[in-house]
Amino acid sequence: MALNLTQKLINDHLVSGKMNPGEEIGLKIDQTLTQDATGTLVMLELEAMELDRAKTEASAQYVDHNLIQEDNKNPDDHLFLQSATQRFGLYYSRPGNGVSHPVHMQCLAKPGKTLLGSDSHTCANGCMGMLAMGAGGIDVALAIAGEPFYVKMPKVWGVRLIGKLPKWVSAKDIILELLRRYDVKGGVGKVIEYYGPGVSQLSAMDRHVIANMGAELGATGTVFPSDNEIKRYLKEQDREEDWIELEADKNATYDIEEEIDLSSLEPLIAKPSSPGNVVPVREVKNTPIYQSYIGSSANPGYRDFAIAAEIVKDKKIAEGLSFDINPSSRQMLQDLVKENHIASLLQAGARLHQAGCNGCIGMGQAPAYGRNSLRTTPRNFPGRSGTREDSVFLCSPETAAASALTGEITDPTTLDMKYPNVQLPKQPTVDKQLLQRPLSYEDAQKVELQKGPNIASIPKMDEMPDQIEIPILLKMGDNISTDEILAGGARVLPYRSNLPEISKFTFEIIDETYYQRGKETVEKGGHAIVGGFNYGQGSSREHAALAPRYLGLRVAIVKDFARIHWQNLVNFGVLPLTFVNEEDYDLLQQGDVIVAKDLKRKVNEGNEFPIELKGKNQKIQVTHALSERQKEIMLKGGIINWVKDRSIKQG
Repeated sequence: MALNLTQKLINDHLVSGKMNPGEEIGLKIDQTLTQDATGTLVMLELEAMELDRAKTEASAQYVDHNLIQEDNKNPDDHLFLQSATQRFGLYYSRPGNGVSHPVHMQCLAKPGKTLLGSDSHTCANGCMGMLAMGAGGIDVALAIAGEPFYVKMPKVWGVRLIGKLPKWVSAKDIILELLRRYDVKGGVGKVIEYYGPGVSQLSAMDRHVIANMGAELGATGTVFPSDNEIKRYLKEQDREEDWIELEADKNATYDIEEEIDLSSLEPLIAKPSSPGNVVPVREVKNTPIYQSYIGSSANPGYRDFAIAAEIVKDKKIAEGLSFDINPSSRQMLQDLVKENHIASLLQAGARLHQAGCNGCIGMGQAPAYGRNSLRTTPRNFPGRSGTREDSVFLCSPETAAASALTGEITDPTTLDMKYPNVQLPKQPTVDKQLLQRPLSYEDAQKVELQKGPNIASIPKMDEMPDQIEIPILLKMGDNISTDEILAGGARVLPYRSNLPEISKFTFEIIDETYYQRGKETVEKGGHAIVGGFNYGQGSSREHAALAPRYLGLRVAIVKDFARIHWQNLVNFGVLPLTFVNEEDYDLLQQGDVIVAKDLKRKVNEGNEFPIELKGKNQKIQVTHALSERQKEIMLKGGIINWVKDRSIKQG
């Protein structure tokens, strides 16, 4: 039978289940990726598992999010991460080396492999002909320990690219076009596979831009073929031996078919406050901006910065505007310096920041109150920039640079200049001195973990109760993001290894009283929350499940969940339920008390059961999508308890 590329990759790594959409499958994981905002918990979980050494072909820990060192918390955690990677046999990318996704692409990504990362944008490395997926940290910890990764078999969404991009239109506009068509939940339960003659028009880094923001569509992953362009890229990185050719069979079919004519595209922009709120740039032209920001894993390539440099070369940015340049990797930054592009940017008035995630995760470069920020980052969820009342637009480097010159949103096709012809460096820099290789087994055994005072162990979780009578503390609408559940940024992320402290920020963007009200329920059986569609979209950070659980969350009832957050809730013993009848959402109000008896049997024996509303003489039908394995995890109160129980039985 003819297979598409996604099916080939899954079939080559399938250890359990069948490739029927919606059925749980287990996949062998070849590589893992963790970053410092999520990796500290992963390393603590590996310690709790008493892991001897990583069982993957390659696992890497990157320090790219928490780079600001305003006190000891971040540098202490960096030392902890470095010692943990040495102890467990992982690569360690030091602060300043760059954003995990492009650095992994440069140094470790291999066509035909699986990659699991505790960052939702791990899907970016699907540009290399990999099956790359984001997941919660505990899933990545288990993969490092040699366990399969379990996921629902996705549908494969084939997107055929034809034509050639016009001048002033680039890869960012391609993924924004897909978001314009299908919004932020269009890819849920799907892997997006790009194919067709238009693919050959895209560089490896162009493909990275598109694959990266598959996360914004809610997709399980994004897959591109491994063709001569990937061979060229790997040769450029002195890794040509890692290349293999991979593509779909000629007669392959897809569960969903789509076509994008590249030649028909125009500059696009996502308005606040959702990546799916996409319109042509011309529709919002002349909107004043305070900031124009270029960088992040969503526009990480040499070309993305060089094109901006050429646009502003020998010119000056608008008066009063902050033009922020955030290099994505140290290696790429060196090439921009060599080719004088950094000089052009600085002479125009740009501000140069260190190689890392920076403002994309709210770690610096926060915009002013009441002003518009134009960014090439992947997300513009409320508060993600670091400014709670932010107004962030997402666009291409061309649009960002053109707008920096005028001080207002500007369609780059209207600039009075020729489209710059950017050439890649003839001999690109290859510099891996800040990527530390794993120690030998013998040396690793001598390493002791270095724990600063901000690192706290994960508290024990109790089993799922057999009866609940708990209040609804929050009722929310659609598309609630993990940034709204637990914000990122310089205030919050330094506490990523200290659950009691980071939990104080839980749901603060939605309801500042939640923390105190949640704490008051812990000794009384906990509480529930209610949400609409696409609950938990965005980041993979498991703190967004773990912190509410620490504050007593036992049940989440929504219209539907984003994939990674749903898995994180299961992993930490929060029962994720959906309405059988979506209109029942209107019956539940904040303050209502829900009652469920004989809960363990109901969860274990079926998927659908009723819950009661105390004092209202009403019942609501709910359902869950737990596999048999996940039912065991839920009954134990979470995956940590489940792993410990398995270890005792096997021991």
